[in-house]
Amino acid sequence: MQPRLNPYKIDMALLKPMLALEESVMSSGLEKSLIHLVKTRASQINGCAYCIHMHTTEARRDGESEERLYLLDAWRESPLYTPRERAALGWTEALTRVADTHAPDADYEALEPHFDDTEKVKLTLAIMTINAWNRLAIGFRSVHPVKKAEAA
Repeated sequence: MQPRLNPYKIDMALLKPMLALEESVMSSGLEKSLIHLVKTRASQINGCAYCIHMHTTEARRDGESEERLYLLDAWRESPLYTPRERAALGWTEALTRVADTHAPDADYEALEPHFDDTEKVKLTLAIMTINAWNRLAIGFRSVHPVKKAEAA
């Protein structure tokens, strides 16, 4: 895949509000582990290799297990995720696929026992933000870092 352009080199001033929103989401008080799962799951749905690489790397750095990252695409069938995480992942899928799902009441109602209203807004902003980053990375064909193979 050939990158199209690096938006950070074109006009960083245009990206500053998005970066500020990202910082706000990361320091919102939601668990970092939850944010990592949400970012990774949305990136999986969108097919954003750059963001999947970034967010799984960050998740592992912050203590997330390989097993939970490997099984994230099948979170509904795995017992490794908490009820709170399941509600967040369901909402992530609903909003990431909003053209198809129209944010179903059932997915929103699943948040109720696990998130207060403020946390619902924070979670929704986290989902919104990663979807925007995915579109930026996919649109400009951002390529994730690749480790060079060791000599045999």
